[in-house]
Amino acid sequence: MDRREFLGQVGAGVVVASGVVQASQSRRIDRIGMQLYTVRDEMAKDFDGTLARVAALGFKEVEFAGYFDRTPQQVRSALDRNGLTSPSTHVDLASITGRLPQLIEASQVIGHKYIVLPWLDDAARSQADIWQRVTDTLNRAGATARAAGIQMGYHNHHFEFVPTASGALPLDLLLDRCDPALVAFELDLAWIAAAGHDPLAYFAKYPGRFPMVHVKGLRKKPAQGASTPIDQVLPDIVDVGGDSIDWARIFSRSAQAGITHYYVEHDVPKSAFDSLKTSISYLQALRF
Repeated sequence: MDRREFLGQVGAGVVVASGVVQASQSRRIDRIGMQLYTVRDEMAKDFDGTLARVAALGFKEVEFAGYFDRTPQQVRSALDRNGLTSPSTHVDLASITGRLPQLIEASQVIGHKYIVLPWLDDAARSQADIWQRVTDTLNRAGATARAAGIQMGYHNHHFEFVPTASGALPLDLLLDRCDPALVAFELDLAWIAAAGHDPLAYFAKYPGRFPMVHVKGLRKKPAQGASTPIDQVLPDIVDVGGDSIDWARIFSRSAQAGITHYYVEHDVPKSAFDSLKTSISYLQALRF
């Protein structure tokens, strides 16, 4: 199942060694997470074994994109056995609008702090009022979820950077209209790069609004930027570190952005576990 269906500068002294950017600062990512969409095929075949392999690679947090017919209690038990936590989960718009009480109850059992809307399909995006509808839905759901200590969230692709008829960018509309106390944002750092925008500009304009980021490599920016069909961008998604993104520059502003959860992801890996190993090795060595 693919996703559409489911749902400042680094300081002086920068050197490049063995393909890893290292800075004179000593900051690093203490808890590296991953989005389980990367291993969706493996999860379908061996739920518990896949979580065990993810933990063995050194990941501490996972973000779900479906539970593969497990109950919340079974999911929580599998996490506990492997020393993992799951701060967030991806849930489609129909479930948020139609099954919110059940989602909140499950999230409490599993330990999620964020319920994230990850995707809007072509039909939804073609509706003239879609961004206001999404804003209203997330704000309403966020008000309900707040009593359970949970925030709603929104995860971007690159189409949120295609201007609306008024000239506004959809991501800006969401950030401006969603209540910061109710709705968090998960910035996908590859998709914003594909759209030709700088995440640091968003960190500066909307400080503290991005507690979660997706960390995945992008070989090159597509020629048409945010207007490029998604299927034409996916072949240029690569492992973290083997890409054109300046990760040290971005993560040097983590405090300004409010980032506390870093999720490695690869949408179309040739070998999911090899990809995860490459990406986490790079991030473990990264200093910024």
